[in-house]
Amino acid sequence: MKEPLLGAFEEHNKRKHMVGPLQQIHAPMRRFRDYEEVDYVIVGVGSAGGVLVQRLARAGFNVVGIEAGPFWDTEHDWVSDEVGSHDLYWTEPRVTGGSDPLALGANNCGKGVGGGSVHWAAFTPRLHPSDFEVYTRDGVGADWPIDYADIMPYYEQLELEMPVAGPAYYPWGHPHGYAYGPHPMGGVGNALIKGCTALDIPVSIGGPVAILSGSHGDRPHCIYRGFCIQGCKVGAKASTLVTHVPDAVKTGAEIRDRSMVSRIEVGKNGRVTGVHYFDIEGNAHFQKAKAVIVSGYAIETPRLLMHSACAGHEHGLANSSGTLGRYLMAQAGNVVMGRFDQPVRMYKAPPAHALTEQFYETNAKNDFARGFAIQTVGPLPVAFGKQMIAAKKAWGWGLRREMMDYNHWATFGLLGEILPWNDNRVTLSDDKDRFGLRVAHVSFNLHENDKNLIKAAKKKTEDVMWAAGAEQVVQEARYAHLVGGCRMGKDARTSVVDKFGRTHDVANLFVCDGSVFPTQGSANPGLTIQALAARTADYLIEQGAAIFNSNKRDMATPRLRRELAPPATWGKGVPRLK
Repeated sequence: MKEPLLGAFEEHNKRKHMVGPLQQIHAPMRRFRDYEEVDYVIVGVGSAGGVLVQRLARAGFNVVGIEAGPFWDTEHDWVSDEVGSHDLYWTEPRVTGGSDPLALGANNCGKGVGGGSVHWAAFTPRLHPSDFEVYTRDGVGADWPIDYADIMPYYEQLELEMPVAGPAYYPWGHPHGYAYGPHPMGGVGNALIKGCTALDIPVSIGGPVAILSGSHGDRPHCIYRGFCIQGCKVGAKASTLVTHVPDAVKTGAEIRDRSMVSRIEVGKNGRVTGVHYFDIEGNAHFQKAKAVIVSGYAIETPRLLMHSACAGHEHGLANSSGTLGRYLMAQAGNVVMGRFDQPVRMYKAPPAHALTEQFYETNAKNDFARGFAIQTVGPLPVAFGKQMIAAKKAWGWGLRREMMDYNHWATFGLLGEILPWNDNRVTLSDDKDRFGLRVAHVSFNLHENDKNLIKAAKKKTEDVMWAAGAEQVVQEARYAHLVGGCRMGKDARTSVVDKFGRTHDVANLFVCDGSVFPTQGSANPGLTIQALAARTADYLIEQGAAIFNSNKRDMATPRLRRELAPPATWGKGVPRLK
């Protein structure tokens, strides 16, 4: 064969911006000038920022999304390789500390348009109703200023927009079903089913996961090759780069990539007037805006607000409560690995495609509050090798021998709720980055409730692995999914933002990302982050110009604007039976 079946490979064409093998952004992107005052500047175009920029642009606002990383052209920039995916992660300098320091980077922070949704595993369980009133129910943590009923319509909407594949009936939390059919089981999913079934533990199979189980629009279905967390070149996995940003550009938004926001400017009237940022060459700019939304996630959002300290906000912008940067949370994410006699080939499926939430809620018999989930995970060989180093201290020839056994191993991940503690926090280090900005210092400590929960969750996950038929079981201690640092709440004395993400201290400054979570549950946070972003967008749209010219705070619940969803991304699937 002299050339490929579909013709010779094309050279990279800068006039075509590809966000999937079949998806491209056709329209030229609108460009605003620094001296133009736009309606909204959104700092960070990740899971939340991608939804916000799309909704606000489609509603007719002038919007600029400023992103520190690249605006990915997936066909040109991405490779199906673990090492080659390094640039998807936030690898800028940070300092970690505390008694139980966090590992930061690939596991929990993204950089580039789409943010962490580009390299997430796309598991999309909802929070439970109990998660919104943890303090009331269990006397620990904090209550949210919203309840499950407030966010449920947005869960349903985003599950259709991504869309999410899952079972027809999901029994935990608020029982519900999914419009798109579940994925077939891979070897690691079958192992979880076998282990849970042997112990009479209910298990959900085939999702919920925001990966296409069948082709949808111009996105092909999953081909089960396991590169989900390296950036899906197939285009089957949902990320805001694929699901929302193209429509944002089409409807008039600008995505200003490779631009590092350094400070939010506050005017003499106490309202924000725009953001200072550096371009890729280090040149300083100022973008004027009528309102600013910070969507930089759990570390960079508090860091930016601290960098924006000024007269009247000496301890950080929007920090009159003293809680900015505090109550940072990571979920316990220990990985339990089991070797089986027969091949498992855990890469032959989405890494996350089966789980149980049977142990999610507080059980009075336990010596800890709250609970955990058990999920499938499917590390590729490099990640597996790191796990073998951590779990078995394998090295040299011993590590090579373990790597040759890769296809015989299955991995389960526990996802445990670590409570919000005042001493787990983000502050500013004396170290500086390449722009001369002080880098984040992240301090993290486990408390007795957390340690007891992790011990029990690890034991239960190991029991499931043994029950599945593993002949050898080991585990790696780790964390996952950062949230918190700018918690939402009703009381301005104990929180940073209100229930719509508006900062208590500055009327036209909003925060919308995982940093606003008061608690985190034992569910992956991605779906909740996007649902909150859609809800905040509906609020901003309903308030209209009042956001720009009034300090009055209308707390009325907005209506759900389904018509502002990206066209052709929702409305299909199995109809719901009322």
